[in-house]
Amino acid sequence: MGNRGMEELIPLVNKLQDAFSSIGQACNLDLPQIAVVGGQSAGKSSVLENFVGRDFLPRGSGIVTRRPLVLQLISATAEWAEFLHCKGKKFTDFDEVRQEIEAETDRVTGANKGISPVPINLRVYSPHVLNLTLIDLPGITKVPVGDQPADIEQQIRDMIMQFITRESCLILAVTPANTDLANSDALKLSKDVDPQGMRTIGVITKLDLMDEGTDARDVLENKLLPLRRGYIGVVNRSQKDIDGRKDIKAALEAERKFFLSHPGYRHIAEKMGTPRLQKVLNQQLTNHIRDTLPAFRSKLQSQLLALDKEAEEYRGYRPDDPSRKTKQLLQMVQQFSVDFEKRIEGSGDQVDTVELSGGAKINRIFHERFPFELVKMECDEKEMRREISYAIKNIHGIRTGLFTPDMAFEAIVKKQVIKLKGPCVKCVDMVIQELINTVRQCSNKLECFPRLREETERIVTAHIRDRESRAKDQVLLLIDIQLSYINTNHEDFIGFANAQQRSSQTNKSQSSAGNQVIRKGWLTINNISIMKGGAKEYWFVLTAESLSWFKDDEEKEKKYMLPLDNLKVRDVEKSFMSSKHIFCIFNTESRNVYKDNRTLELACDSQDDVDSWKSSLLRAGVYPEKTITVESETTTTSDNFSMDPQLERKVETIRNLVDSYMAIVNKCIRDLMPKTIMHLMINNVKDFINAELLAQLYSAGDQNALMDESQEQAQRRDEVLRTHQALKEALAIIGDISTSTITVPVPPPVDTSWVGGSSGGRRSPPPSPTAPRRMSSGQRPAPRGAPPPPNRPGPLGPFNNSADSPQAPSRPNRAPPSIPSRRPPPSPTRQVPP
Repeated sequence: MGNRGMEELIPLVNKLQDAFSSIGQACNLDLPQIAVVGGQSAGKSSVLENFVGRDFLPRGSGIVTRRPLVLQLISATAEWAEFLHCKGKKFTDFDEVRQEIEAETDRVTGANKGISPVPINLRVYSPHVLNLTLIDLPGITKVPVGDQPADIEQQIRDMIMQFITRESCLILAVTPANTDLANSDALKLSKDVDPQGMRTIGVITKLDLMDEGTDARDVLENKLLPLRRGYIGVVNRSQKDIDGRKDIKAALEAERKFFLSHPGYRHIAEKMGTPRLQKVLNQQLTNHIRDTLPAFRSKLQSQLLALDKEAEEYRGYRPDDPSRKTKQLLQMVQQFSVDFEKRIEGSGDQVDTVELSGGAKINRIFHERFPFELVKMECDEKEMRREISYAIKNIHGIRTGLFTPDMAFEAIVKKQVIKLKGPCVKCVDMVIQELINTVRQCSNKLECFPRLREETERIVTAHIRDRESRAKDQVLLLIDIQLSYINTNHEDFIGFANAQQRSSQTNKSQSSAGNQVIRKGWLTINNISIMKGGAKEYWFVLTAESLSWFKDDEEKEKKYMLPLDNLKVRDVEKSFMSSKHIFCIFNTESRNVYKDNRTLELACDSQDDVDSWKSSLLRAGVYPEKTITVESETTTTSDNFSMDPQLERKVETIRNLVDSYMAIVNKCIRDLMPKTIMHLMINNVKDFINAELLAQLYSAGDQNALMDESQEQAQRRDEVLRTHQALKEALAIIGDISTSTITVPVPPPVDTSWVGGSSGGRRSPPPSPTAPRRMSSGQRPAPRGAPPPPNRPGPLGPFNNSADSPQAPSRPNRAPPSIPSRRPPPSPTRQVPP
């Protein structure tokens, strides 16, 4: 390849890529694209080829580039090319690449000068290139020829703008020296997308084709029509040179000879030519690489800081040291004990914000799920009254009793107390499951030692299961104790004489507590019709007497208030499309609950929220619907069941007594169950972990085998140490790149109002650089060092382009060329502010 500057950049990029690949990351340099813009036959393709250093693009007169060519240079160990439309086919001969470009162009556009915005994508793999994207664009033309459309100029402009509007695109505005620079379409387009001139470099081609006696010196010195990054002149191969197979190396020698021998350019020959253009563009790539270094450095330093502590622990680590294993076993068991206690007591350092767990979930089981299970098992009212009436009749036998029998009350109460066994045992099961889940969560920190984790889970879980049987025996014993003696002398029991009176008092107390707020929260009303807006979320407030909902939690705009009389709750099956969990409230007398709806469907985000709301509704007296399967004969008997007034009074009395006594039992059970479970299970498990777990682990087998680390942990340790070292090396490489390269400062702005563009009005252009400059036959050239006349500005100093700060435009002060070394030092000039 012919671009030595690019080859010097390659080691820098390779160092960066090696630094990042050593830690398993990608080095996203995102180097800029380079696009050449200009008129037809301005030499755009030649400029692009000279930058790459390969001869592979089609040449000829008229419009040759008729489709955008997106050329991706990719660094590789070998050199070949491939097209996107010919996947899998490798081109090692670049003459074949040129032929394929011509054939692919004709395939889409035809052979009669047609154009197309569909790009040709070519990838060139080589060890001599950087990962860059170069874009060869069709030349700007104004008059359609052949199969070209009438709006050919606008189409090509749109095509060019599609690429050069990107901020990461460097623009080479190519203009032939034998045309009027002030009317350059390439410079107009560049100014439209880059008004500050940060991305635009002027390229003057065909300097060797200017009329004899004329030159473009004032333009190349950035005096006449200035650009912020100046101009660079190049001499490309002619069509004769191309046909004669003149290689790029010989062309570069001829170009250098031209600039050194031309009287108008030899004093700036070192700042002209294709090597200079390559140097400027390569410096832009260096600037870009240096601009990315601070972000890379910050990223690597943050990763290094995150690994410092862990790497320090691993640096002197010896996996097979027995003393280390013993010490680590003690630390792990102690940490497990602390984590378990924190999760139960609620003081954990890792707070779960997604769901309830540990002690919080057990608390919910005690105070929401267990009371809910107690209420759910209550029997149907009609069934209860029928059982009481049968009990009374069976106790009296053949005789008609005058008084309400005590035995009927005890029989019904015992039957109700026995039903408490199911919810109590279920409560124990739920607590046990949560304890086991908590043990598994705490053992996650032991995953580095799989044998230790496995043994710890096994020992603690076995102890929990052992305590389960004892806890259930104790809970059932509590129920049996309640069955053993029906205490009708309890201070809260209403007694036979006060049964009816207490019933009325209960109603009054419920009325006085009606305004007490039981629960607040967001719920979605799910059964609002689509015509009325569909499902909506409201702020609900539940009291002992009503369920109200508001527009928001400020509770200023009340939407509705629903009395709780004759209401019950039932579950609603979750729909296929809905992610929410639904329950509904309905009226037992088949009346509308909310406007025209027989039910009020309420939706929550989780089943736990549904259970919590149902538990709150139970406290307010809204019970769940009972699903009782009764045989047809029983149903018939129940429907035909009737009582005489005397029996009905006895049934009502016992019914009130049963309610009063069961309230006492429920209150006692709800109080004793959490205490029993805490004492026999939770506190016992905590004490076991603190006092006996370590001894159980020692007796389980060889403690050294318990502390054998997992393969993943060994890999993790090696990876941390390797990554830590690689990060240090990567930071050192970035530091070397920072010190071995320099950033070329951006030249100050210049007055580019002479370029006509969409952003401003167009001034009358200065004289064309191609205008002949002739002196009279008797006029002798003034010496280069002679001072200028007092009424004319002096020369503006040496050449000024992208590597030197450009000067403000001034009137040209030309003198015939002479030896550059005899020119005076530059005189100061005023720069035009941006």
